[in-house]
Amino acid sequence: MYKGGCLCGAVRFEIHGGIRNIVYCHCSQCRKAQGSAFAANGIVASTDFRIVQGEDRLTAFESTPGQYKYFCRVCGSPILSKRPAVPEQVRVRLGTIESEISERPQAHIFTTSKANWETICGDLPQYEEYEPGR
Repeated sequence: MYKGGCLCGAVRFEIHGGIRNIVYCHCSQCRKAQGSAFAANGIVASTDFRIVQGEDRLTAFESTPGQYKYFCRVCGSPILSKRPAVPEQVRVRLGTIESEISERPQAHIFTTSKANWETICGDLPQYEEYEPGR
């Protein structure tokens, strides 16, 4: 099980299952939502993700048609994103997970959108859009 929450502690969540498709996303939306060079995201089954405190403190923003980013209305921490068209999964912002994460990132995606001041290091595969198979 994984535990996590927002910066101010108003929102707390648990993940009772694995995290898959962990990627570093360099698209301009993720950069703006994170306030950083990229977002570290992982997919979790909706049935495995549970808000245990502060669900009323979450607010959503429809960043693109059919995709909602949820964040704490108190401190602004980004927690997850959902797409109603894919109700069986949520994308969790890994920086909000406080437990040790056993799964590892698989790739850098949307690298053609990366910040011009960023240099991607390491040997993970890099893709111009989503990684193959998604």
